[in-house]
Amino acid sequence: MTWAGLLLADASPCLRLLVLKELLGRKDSDSEIRELENLREKDSIVTHLLALQSGDGSWKRIATAGSSPGGKIHATSQALTTLGYLGFDAQHPAVKHGVEYLFSKQRHDGSWPLPGMWERETPASKGYTMIPMQTALPLRGVAACGQAVDSRAERAYDWLVFQRLEDGSWPTGLAGDVLGRVAGYRRLPNTQWGCRTNTTAALVCLALHPEKRSGVEAQRALDLLLGRETRERQALGFEVARNIGAEPARGFLTYHARFDVALVLDLCWRVGADINDPRVADILSYVKQVQGPYGLWEYLPRPEVTRWLTFDILRSLSHIDESDRWVTLEPRTHFRAYPKKKKRY
Repeated sequence: MTWAGLLLADASPCLRLLVLKELLGRKDSDSEIRELENLREKDSIVTHLLALQSGDGSWKRIATAGSSPGGKIHATSQALTTLGYLGFDAQHPAVKHGVEYLFSKQRHDGSWPLPGMWERETPASKGYTMIPMQTALPLRGVAACGQAVDSRAERAYDWLVFQRLEDGSWPTGLAGDVLGRVAGYRRLPNTQWGCRTNTTAALVCLALHPEKRSGVEAQRALDLLLGRETRERQALGFEVARNIGAEPARGFLTYHARFDVALVLDLCWRVGADINDPRVADILSYVKQVQGPYGLWEYLPRPEVTRWLTFDILRSLSHIDESDRWVTLEPRTHFRAYPKKKKRY
């Protein structure tokens, strides 16, 4: 049996629908596609999420696994990210209601508030006054459901791009005019103040926009992210697992603490990186090396995610090819998150 038979035998109608449409090229008029579209709301992932939605369209802090430091805004953002990943858009009433809830909390400048600042329009006098994640997380939820070109989302994109550093990365944040410290696990190669968590979160948003995905901001961010050439097998597929609720959606600055090569591969095809870049070619080589029996990629911490991860990687592989659109400006350099300190003597 090949991967196709194994994926189509999965209990999730959402997964089977995505496999038929995105990997096997079935048309919307196909009878099996129409049948699965009627069944997908009965998917256990979907029924669990929809049952926890509040009357105002939001999801509460306890509604999604893990801790949500941003409260209802971040819990709702994660719920919409999950529904968008499963193939739902704003034509679904629950998704539309959730998107409108997030937009109702958007500030005048296009951003969303920092955690703990729901009612204040101006930042507190102490601590961080800006962290790109405050807007990247809700914007991702909105964009994942196909609302990236909404005028309100476009204002959020403008705000997010404005926070970008001169080297093309996004910082940890600002405390007044002071840039925040970058912890070792969040370091990026070839940038002093760039934060991998915030840069990845911003890039994910850009990659979900039909036009901005191929812009210089997205290309530069991906170029920097590709500079971290680590291979963490345990983390391969973590983002997929989080998207379907198998891993907790916790953290803020630690949201992208793990370096998930499957997520990087997904960003490569969306932004336009191709195999002419040796770093992309090396990722493809690595991914093929860890492919298991029957063509599946196992998510080691939770094997039940294996079929979802296999779909995600196969989708990425089907889109990456050779082209002349991608140009890298970064030299390949050795990177260590926590470099050894030089001895004084």
